[in-house]
Amino acid sequence: MSLMSKYVWMDGDFVPFDQAQVPVMTHTLHYGYGAFEGIRAYERSDGGSHIFRLEEHIERLFESAHILGLEIPFSQKEINEACVETLRRNGFKSGYLRPLVYLGSETMGLGALSNTVHIAIASWQWGAYLGDDGLKHGIRAKISSFNRSHVNVNMVKGKICGQYVNSVIAKREALKSGYQEAIMLDTQGFVSECTGENLFMVKKGVINTAPYGSSILGGITRDTLINIAKASGYTVQERLFTRDELYTADEIFLCGTAAEVTPVREVDDRQVGDGKPGPICRRIAEKFFSVVKGGDPDYPEWRFEYQLT
Repeated sequence: MSLMSKYVWMDGDFVPFDQAQVPVMTHTLHYGYGAFEGIRAYERSDGGSHIFRLEEHIERLFESAHILGLEIPFSQKEINEACVETLRRNGFKSGYLRPLVYLGSETMGLGALSNTVHIAIASWQWGAYLGDDGLKHGIRAKISSFNRSHVNVNMVKGKICGQYVNSVIAKREALKSGYQEAIMLDTQGFVSECTGENLFMVKKGVINTAPYGSSILGGITRDTLINIAKASGYTVQERLFTRDELYTADEIFLCGTAAEVTPVREVDDRQVGDGKPGPICRRIAEKFFSVVKGGDPDYPEWRFEYQLT
């Protein structure tokens, strides 16, 4: 995977990739006080391109900034248009977008209130986040020794830069132990989410996921799968559940903009179901990829279509 592209959008202007730089004293670089989004654009089987749920992602970016008390110096409409133009300038019929809101370098210190708010949008080509084999056959996961932050420790509904240190620590621990992902519990011991994905557990045909009001990030892909599952006739429960329920689950799958829909075949060296992606996961994933990549006409409101020329 290469992160390189031709241009990066920075504060209203397009800058060549190798010139898209910030000063070393940039406040967010030191303290993580900023917000970001991850957004996918897909090339469909009919040759068209669309950004998946662009407006919802940008709305969440503005909400994350608002949680931090940062005012983005552009409108949501302007950022939507900048995302589209970033893909066009780079010639990407599909790709990954990373809008980033950050504080400038005017002053240093935790109490800096006068720093300028900046926003940049980068894009690159990104395949399956947890690997093509993971999408097809499932991944191995472990319960992390690190907890997802309590709702009054960090603002868990914001996609805030510095909060991801917790996820990075958990992810590195899992990778070094031979797993592909870490499952994080909340501070009460209930299953929360993974390092960058929401989690679904299936038991006796019922789909379970942690409630929105808990310590999870309100994932847009999570909302997508809940809608698809309900429309497909499945019962979806948002409730608290424990790690040992995961051990005896019939199916487990993860979702996120980067991870899309990824099955879990093993948790803490315990096989999940028959060790293969289960029928409910397969059906939901098939519908998801049909909507975002195929010719499925359902959910047109999720597709922000664009052309390169």
